[in-house]
Amino acid sequence: MVTNRSKSSGRQVFSMSLTRCRILTKRKKQHPSENLILFCDIRHKAAPSAYRTFAKDLAICLSAQRIQDMKYIIIGAVAGGASTAARLRRLDEHAEIIIFEKGAYISYANCGLPYYIGDVIRDRNALFVQTAAAFHQRFNIDVRTMTEVMAIDRSAKTVTALNRVTGETYTETYDKLVLSPGAEPVRPPLPGISLPGIFTLRNVADTDLIKAFVQQKNVNRAVVIGAGFIGLEMAENLSGLGLEVSVVEMGNQVLAPLDFPVAALAQRHIRAHGVHLMLESAVEAFEKAETGLNVLLKNGENLPADLVILSIGVRPDTRLAVEAGLETGPARGIRVNEYLQTSDPDIYAVGDVIEFENPITGISMNTYLAGPANKQGRICANNIVLGNVQPYAGAINTAIVKVFDMTVATAGMASKHLRNAGIPHLVSTTHSGAHAGYYPGSRQMSIQLAFSPEDGRLFGAQVAGYEGVDKRIDILSSVIQRKGTIYELAEFEHAYAPPYSSAKDPVNMAGFVAENMLLGKTNVFYWNETEDLPANAVLLDVRTQEEAGHGIIPGAVHIPVDNLRAQMNALNPASDIYIYCQSGLRAYLAQRMLLQNGFGKVYNLSGGYQLWEACTKEKAETGKQKKEAVEFA
Repeated sequence: MVTNRSKSSGRQVFSMSLTRCRILTKRKKQHPSENLILFCDIRHKAAPSAYRTFAKDLAICLSAQRIQDMKYIIIGAVAGGASTAARLRRLDEHAEIIIFEKGAYISYANCGLPYYIGDVIRDRNALFVQTAAAFHQRFNIDVRTMTEVMAIDRSAKTVTALNRVTGETYTETYDKLVLSPGAEPVRPPLPGISLPGIFTLRNVADTDLIKAFVQQKNVNRAVVIGAGFIGLEMAENLSGLGLEVSVVEMGNQVLAPLDFPVAALAQRHIRAHGVHLMLESAVEAFEKAETGLNVLLKNGENLPADLVILSIGVRPDTRLAVEAGLETGPARGIRVNEYLQTSDPDIYAVGDVIEFENPITGISMNTYLAGPANKQGRICANNIVLGNVQPYAGAINTAIVKVFDMTVATAGMASKHLRNAGIPHLVSTTHSGAHAGYYPGSRQMSIQLAFSPEDGRLFGAQVAGYEGVDKRIDILSSVIQRKGTIYELAEFEHAYAPPYSSAKDPVNMAGFVAENMLLGKTNVFYWNETEDLPANAVLLDVRTQEEAGHGIIPGAVHIPVDNLRAQMNALNPASDIYIYCQSGLRAYLAQRMLLQNGFGKVYNLSGGYQLWEACTKEKAETGKQKKEAVEFA
């Protein structure tokens, strides 16, 4: 084809070839050469920029001609489905594209629904990214809302659809089919679960029902079942409306993707805002009361409520796929290959309904996040039109949530999940100011890292703080995605000015500590090990006298770090020394002093006293609630 690589004439030759290609494709019904697409793919991945531009243009030109009579059907019109449809149209102007959506709305901001209920978002129309009419007008796509696909006939390549307004049932043929039905809320078969006042939140219709109920009824008390991302957002927004809110969670912490120490920081903040947080508690039944409802717990407690929000979780809506005989996986999602293609080569799937290999563990998993769903839609359309040229690398489940004044975020794998997967790792926790301490308003941010003890590869990151959390988790997520290491964090160059960061950003500080652990400059112990120290161990508090006066770990000896050199002889070098300060920095300084003065085994409490305090108080709070429940029963 094209061999001239010179800067002066290369682009001209490319343009002539592309023009020639367009002429050829107009004269022929078939693709002039299947090898051209392979050429495009190769040049796109490893060629000079002029070749890449030509290759991309050529691929789109030839592929559009080859499939100009194609008919695409997409089931589901929110994140993944709408994204797929729009990209298909941009790549292929002449195809027939039909979207079926069983609800009344398409492409809406379902992540904003709790904030509309809480009157943070006041304009309901702001929730709609696109309407069906506007989508049709802009993209020439046939959008059929209130129409549910009831069955797929793979051999005939048809779908059977039911118009939920008129009751009409009909079939449509397809050349390629995309499944994006999303996930459905879990509603366990508990007694009384269908009583008035009990809601799930998954779509606009649910939102309208909840908002109307709150506005029209005398709602004073709300119970949220489930302490995941949506559950906590609902708790915050209902509390903001002036309601008395209780959150019931079966697990031992909020936000299951997090490790307990970071969750504990969030839990302290939630309780401080007046929410009644009940962990390790399960609902047994609901019953109608004289006013409102009673939520009956398995421990015998009875929570009165005017409103109940079920936020127990979701599961992939695989009914159509299963009935059509498509392969599903161990995570109960539709199994797709790297090109988002199902076990039927003419059917693709995206969004909450699919499962794929986790890039870190290799274990098949789901992800219920809008970001990955939208990106999958674009990749899926590319593969349908261009012929499986773009692999999907998977998702590392980067997520963030606002919890009252605090922001909590996660990316990659939690330590507990790495442990379950048998992946060796180390964990570090640091606390740093979100911006320069001398600039007004700086508040602390906590960063936990999980990384390989062999090469420092970053497996997971969790951040809790009040400002700048989003920026830091995005940096950490990028490193995790490309299999980077903690050494990159230590050298990361950030934009610095006092209102935004410090000369050593919290990400740098987290990298320094992790690097010190790998280099053997610091050995750490963790909050849950303080009660099981060796018999000869000395627990050493190196904080100031004032700090120690506010609380101390039982059994600790107190020597402020600034006095340690002078009082070092009070310690036995043969003893194991376990040091802590408020956050970990001064304990590290004390550790380095002792190690270089003949002390052989010296350990630093990861996350310091403040993390220990949050974790132990949360453990005690849950234990107290369980004891009170037993006494009540």
